[in-house]
Amino acid sequence: MLFAAATDHRYLDFGHSLDFTNKALEALDIVGWEHAEAVLAAVPAQIASALRMEEENSWRNPVDLVSLLEGAFGRIDDTLRSAGGRRGAWDGRAALVETVLGDDPAASIEALLEALRAGASEVELASAVSFAAATRIARFPTTNEFGDWDTALHTFTFANAVEHGLRRSSSAELLRGVFDAAMSVYVDRFLNVPATRLPAPKPVASPGLLLDELPGLLDRQQQVDEAAELVAAFAASSRDAAPLVSALGSALLRENRNFHTVQCVEAGIRQHELLRTSEDELLRTSEDATLPLIAAARYLAAHATTTRSQRQTFDIARRLHRGEKLYEEVA
Repeated sequence: MLFAAATDHRYLDFGHSLDFTNKALEALDIVGWEHAEAVLAAVPAQIASALRMEEENSWRNPVDLVSLLEGAFGRIDDTLRSAGGRRGAWDGRAALVETVLGDDPAASIEALLEALRAGASEVELASAVSFAAATRIARFPTTNEFGDWDTALHTFTFANAVEHGLRRSSSAELLRGVFDAAMSVYVDRFLNVPATRLPAPKPVASPGLLLDELPGLLDRQQQVDEAAELVAAFAASSRDAAPLVSALGSALLRENRNFHTVQCVEAGIRQHELLRTSEDELLRTSEDATLPLIAAARYLAAHATTTRSQRQTFDIARRLHRGEKLYEEVA
């Protein structure tokens, strides 16, 4: 019901409404569903007050994306029924990602519907669009305006939230969010003109030393491509990505992070984990699983270095909690 409300209008509040809904449900998984009344009470206001892309010129001109989507939504139920026994037999992920990243929104919508007809599950469809959205960040050139990092971020975190929602409770209503995310990927196409090249994986003998270099790298501003190269080199050198994920998490916590940076790193890691544990052997053994981490590292590097004052605040709070003295008077 909540996901249906969050997708009744197009790309509500640049994806924040659906992401907020998904996080509320994930929070209840952790703290216990006995707290549902208090937690979920915050969701309706977020949805009701959200900006609708029906009201935004970028979704109406020069192509009326809203009308294209409404036409597609009327075909979803029939498309799902026509798939019949072909579910699980789809192998068109790479082609779909390429189409979604293209410059023809009508072709993207048709490709999504055709994937469903060919047997793609709702989650497979969402995963492909999430990957396309991550690609926008992984290939985001630093010649763009700095604020446009967040434009690409919103699409990625929205697509990620839709995918996790479908993994929790699949429905034709929430499937609309996959199409919305694909259209947002299209709207963001100018952010990859020209697209930055993905770093070539260059294996090294001691991948652990790469992680030792990461904090120093983030002590300097705009080490975006360097951070991406570090991630690609580590992934090419080690089958165990856990140390890399831990290093990115530590780097995130060191900064005065805002919620956008947390969103990007968290979504990148979640997408990486989903691809690494996929039942599809082609996904597990491809470079797909590295790309979301490259996206996360590039976004984090773009927003470092901060003043890092939050750690001092947390240290003071911890010391007060333990009853320690913050200072001693000198006689």
